Amino acid sequence: MAEKSCDGDGDGSGGGDGAPAEDEKKNNHADGGVPPEEKKNGDPELLICLLQPAPADSDPDYIGIRRLLLSRKPQSPFHRRLDWRCNGKGYVAFRNYICRPRNWESTQTPSLQTTPGNSERWIPPPSPRSLLYDVESWSPGRDVQSGSQPSPRRSFGSSISDSDRPRPQRAEPAYSFVGMQCIFDQCKASVMVLKFGHMSSDLLAYGASDGTLTVCTVSDPPSILKHLHGHSKDVTDFDFSSNNQYISSSSMDKTVRVWEISKGLCIRVIYGVSPQLCIRFHPVNNNFLSVGNADKEVTVFNFSTGRIIHKIFFDSEVTSMDYAHTGQLIFCGDATGCIYSVSMNSHTGMLSRSHRHRSSTRRKSPVTTVQYRSFSLLARGPVLLTCTQDGSLSFFSVALDIQGYLTLRCSLKLNPRIYSIRASFCPLLSLEKGEYIVSGSEDSNVYFYDLTRPKHPCVNKLQGHRFPVIGVAWNHGENLLASSDLYGTVIVWKRSRTG
Repeated sequence: MAEKSCDGDGDGSGGGDGAPAEDEKKNNHADGGVPPEEKKNGDPELLICLLQPAPADSDPDYIGIRRLLLSRKPQSPFHRRLDWRCNGKGYVAFRNYICRPRNWESTQTPSLQTTPGNSERWIPPPSPRSLLYDVESWSPGRDVQSGSQPSPRRSFGSSISDSDRPRPQRAEPAYSFVGMQCIFDQCKASVMVLKFGHMSSDLLAYGASDGTLTVCTVSDPPSILKHLHGHSKDVTDFDFSSNNQYISSSSMDKTVRVWEISKGLCIRVIYGVSPQLCIRFHPVNNNFLSVGNADKEVTVFNFSTGRIIHKIFFDSEVTSMDYAHTGQLIFCGDATGCIYSVSMNSHTGMLSRSHRHRSSTRRKSPVTTVQYRSFSLLARGPVLLTCTQDGSLSFFSVALDIQGYLTLRCSLKLNPRIYSIRASFCPLLSLEKGEYIVSGSEDSNVYFYDLTRPKHPCVNKLQGHRFPVIGVAWNHGENLLASSDLYGTVIVWKRSRTG
């Protein structure tokens, strides 16, 4: 397979056996003639030199030599790649075909992207060979210099922002996506929070501002399992029990409700005196239910009886919370940006405040996300992620032996937000020592950030929503990412396989 080239730099010595016409053509080429293809493209520097009149005080020999050298100038590699074709395919497509994985034919082909009108429906995927040639539609390794525009389907896949250059290519495939697994667009209100079930890769639930909870499955075929109606105002938070049989939800209507998923019924209602803002099941003892509210307190309820076991007061509204994996610590965020470490007795449910980390910014902003992870490659231990409404992402190391003392390791300042946009840890990368975060955005994109790169933190983004993206959540298998927006659309993105 020979590469077709018309460089114009031949020496006129070859082709002795050819016809006289060919010899004359090659001699003309060697003497400085421009081949037809080069005349078609036209070298602007040569044209300027030919058309510009020679000044009176200039050296005629210099002008002639310059024109001769420019006429012998070969075509640039940039234009050669644009014109190069093999079996009707371009340079980028052929390069990706040559560099394809060995087991490409046997790997699962990416699913075609769906549109908001095709929610919960599947479209037959194309063949692996067509996807290799159609690299601009999904492949992360595109030719930047070619200037080719992405295909229209690119808006529903992963892409890189022009202002934020990605990391080297070996790190990028871990957070590249092959398209959408499914779309749920039945909700007519803003989806404020969504989560996958505990240790589950296909059970998904999301709560909306109209007070409804929706439980669905994202497996083949995706479908809605239950609609849970009972709250009269926004669902602010919810949590699955450890066996995924129950969901507890909090709402702005000042109630906490417990639902049995299989029956779709509310089995318990706990009334409060202020909006209930966040809720969690105890990770070890599911009989404990912790709720943070706008009355500046965290209350522990008995799941079986609905009675109050203990409560503790804070300086401001408790807007978010999460448990440590042992269940002996609760991390709470309030409306002023402070993070609290609270010790809990797993047997009695008694609470006691241990530490408080104050926000360093003058303007106080509510904490929208508090997420605990038991291990991090960067901190070599447990870590905590927090996100505030003013766009501050903070990454703490947690000292479990000092009752959850927090040490700020790194932070990232994004644009301020109007809405309570949430963030989440990304799956661990065994070969990378960065700390990756995924977050929604008010420009309708889902962004991936590396907190260890403050100057150029963005490593990837997903485009597909038409309205501000509020919530994000990974499934247990970490191969699916769900995102929700202000218009009520939930998109489940399928992550590409990694070697």
